[in-house]
Amino acid sequence: MSEPLFDVENLYVSFPDPNHKTLFGQMPMVEVLHGIRLKIEEGTVVGLVGESGSGKSTLGRALVRLLDPVSGSIRFAGTDITYLDENALRPLRRDLQVIFQDPLSALNPRLTIGTIIGRPLQLHGLANGRREALKLTQEALEHVGLPTAFVARYPHELSGGQRQRVGIARAIATRPRFVLADEIVSGLDVSSQAQILTLLADLKKDLGLTIVFISHDLSVVRRLCDQVVVLRHGEILENRPTGPLFEHPEHPYTAELKAAIPLPEVDGDWLNS
Repeated sequence: MSEPLFDVENLYVSFPDPNHKTLFGQMPMVEVLHGIRLKIEEGTVVGLVGESGSGKSTLGRALVRLLDPVSGSIRFAGTDITYLDENALRPLRRDLQVIFQDPLSALNPRLTIGTIIGRPLQLHGLANGRREALKLTQEALEHVGLPTAFVARYPHELSGGQRQRVGIARAIATRPRFVLADEIVSGLDVSSQAQILTLLADLKKDLGLTIVFISHDLSVVRRLCDQVVVLRHGEILENRPTGPLFEHPEHPYTAELKAAIPLPEVDGDWLNS
């Protein structure tokens, strides 16, 4: 069998606890992730689900080393990245991309869309000069269904759905192996959500992306993901293929999450009323 893209073993992550700080000395720590074990196969979409505070975003950000683990190990494509410093991580950053929840705060308001997408291409040595960066930026915009003329626009000139597409274009422009999508449709209307989900599914197919999709909405996860990881209080309760997990939840908490999916109740006589 081929090696998984991510192999996480016994991962612990802690944060300073501001509710119990002392007058002198270091702030006490609160443990957020407790001994996480997880394998992510290349080319799959894995959903991380759970209520607020379950550790979804913490786990996602630890995977791409935006957070430092306390103990355990994270192997990416066979390389142990658990305790690498930023200089050692820099060559891997093009392969570890993030799409954030709020595209407006994630996009620099002082930069044009062309600069937002094109500058990382130059920093990673994927474009020689501005002309090539512009060409690759326009290709990325086309890939997410946006006009190439958007290179001259600023984030505030775009709608929420368009800004999120720009965030996706920035993430895929470097041709990464892995993308972390953190609650990226939660702030969008239903129509925009559907368009973004369709786009992600197409990008996974076209580019062979591996995606971790963080969401509290199981109906969204069911549509997009191949595998679902259920988190509660920093521990994994279930980790199974999407179909079997939704058909027969093994843990009562998973059943509660499934039961909480809002379903329309349609009156059969509504057309006559």
